[in-house]
Amino acid sequence: MELLFVVLGGLIVGLIARYSLPRRSTHGEALIPAVAAIVAAVVWVALTWAGWPWDGGWIWAVSLVASGIVAVAVDILVGRRREEGDRRMLVELGG
Repeated sequence: MELLFVVLGGLIVGLIARYSLPRRSTHGEALIPAVAAIVAAVVWVALTWAGWPWDGGWIWAVSLVASGIVAVAVDILVGRRREEGDRRMLVELGG
């Protein structure tokens, strides 16, 4: 049950990242929240396997911070690549 809540937390972190960062028009609406939710789940499971107690505060903090960091990184990387690809395509079509 706790995994469900950490996935929901990651999803919320991803939504905040999506609507807080620029370049949101360069990727789909669900990409960043989905990535953040997946990262939160994977980190949570890895930490529980490592022996961290699920009712401790650190497992929650690490899982949600990691999901936020990855969400921001994916947003920046996907946005930059998409803008570069769009520029290349416009040059090819115009020239």
